[in-house]
Amino acid sequence: MPLRDHFRPPVSKKSSWEGFHALWPACIVQHLRKQLPPGFTAEPRVHLGTLMEIDVAALESDELPHAAAAGENGNGGTATATWSAALPSVAVETEPPDEYEYEVRIFDVDRERQLVAAIEFVSPANKDRPESRDAFVAKCAAFLRKGVAVSIVDLVTIRRFNLYAQLMEFVGHPDPSMTPDGPATYAASCRWVTRGTRARLESWPQVMIIGQPLPTLPLWLADSLVVPLNLEPSYEQACHDLWIT
Repeated sequence: MPLRDHFRPPVSKKSSWEGFHALWPACIVQHLRKQLPPGFTAEPRVHLGTLMEIDVAALESDELPHAAAAGENGNGGTATATWSAALPSVAVETEPPDEYEYEVRIFDVDRERQLVAAIEFVSPANKDRPESRDAFVAKCAAFLRKGVAVSIVDLVTIRRFNLYAQLMEFVGHPDPSMTPDGPATYAASCRWVTRGTRARLESWPQVMIIGQPLPTLPLWLADSLVVPLNLEPSYEQACHDLWIT
């Protein structure tokens, strides 16, 4: 069955792209259950909104009297003087880029659930601003540098930016078959693997065309262990479950 345009009528009138992007990763996990060898497991991840990670937090306690800030430490002694920062060099009103994640992660259970592969689904929010595109690309590059195989699937037809091509430029190895300006819909698998004493970057890009079948990509679980990531069956299952013809 062919690839549909989920961002324009008639499909957009029957089902939202958000609903489809949320369901498709789960369908892929169901199909991978039949393909992954023993010792590997897959699970879907969906995160909408700004991602925040806090490593060290400085909290103000309600138990200490605020008089301590005026020169008393609470025991009758003298408190340390308050330190003031200099004026910032840059101070602009802006919002942090929202991180919208639709993905499937594959883990090696025998190695303490080590992440070995990630399937990243591009959303419109990942392509709408330069900082959003940079954040998506930086995340994929970080995965690759850690030895995690990355597959990118982009169905977004309303913005032409090609994040796979931007990723390849980011890591210093542009792919002449694609440019950051297009095509808009594509799928690609990438990995960084060691061959002898040298590291090798490998990629398998495929253009996806509305009205044509979806491709099959290699899903690498280890240096010499790969299973097919056949996008067509899980895509059709998600379309069927959402009444998309």
